[in-house]
Amino acid sequence: MNTPMLETERLILRKFTDKDIEALYLILKDEEVNIFLPWYPVQNIDEAKKFYDERYSAKYSQTQAYAYAICLKSDNFPIGYVHVDMEEHHDLGYGLRKEFWNQGIVTEASKAVVEQVKKDGLPYITATHDRNNPRSGKVLQKIGMKYCYSYEEQWQPKNFPVIFRLYQLNFGEDNSFVYKKYWNMYRNHFVENL
Repeated sequence: MNTPMLETERLILRKFTDKDIEALYLILKDEEVNIFLPWYPVQNIDEAKKFYDERYSAKYSQTQAYAYAICLKSDNFPIGYVHVDMEEHHDLGYGLRKEFWNQGIVTEASKAVVEQVKKDGLPYITATHDRNNPRSGKVLQKIGMKYCYSYEEQWQPKNFPVIFRLYQLNFGEDNSFVYKKYWNMYRNHFVENL
């Protein structure tokens, strides 16, 4: 059950291993790739190894984990990642090396992961994106997620205010359910006309 390998037309989605540290470093070191992510770009291989240990190795010991390396079938070398957190928000997140942008790779990978979590019985997933990153919103729409609301958060560790848009996809009978935690947590919240 724990992080089943997935295949799509072009991709293999699999666990990261300790042999992927160099690949992870290539993904995480790029300033432009990491500008909208909640961490700073890594500076060296040691930081990439630490990231792997904290974010992937630990997750893979859980009974249910969806934390994937996105690999092209041609070489099985990680060029990005996609995950769904197992906390109550079931947040979908992704990142991809810049040279692979605009090819539909993240959309293809995300659709496969969404199908898997739906099959495994998760009731819903959410995802948030910085409103200054509309391309991320387009990915969420392409995989069937619906915009629910926006909220302003003092973003850590970067420590500046960000307006996030929350998207959600429900898998059960109740399509009206909206995950309201961020709405309730942050005073500045509103619904935009997108």
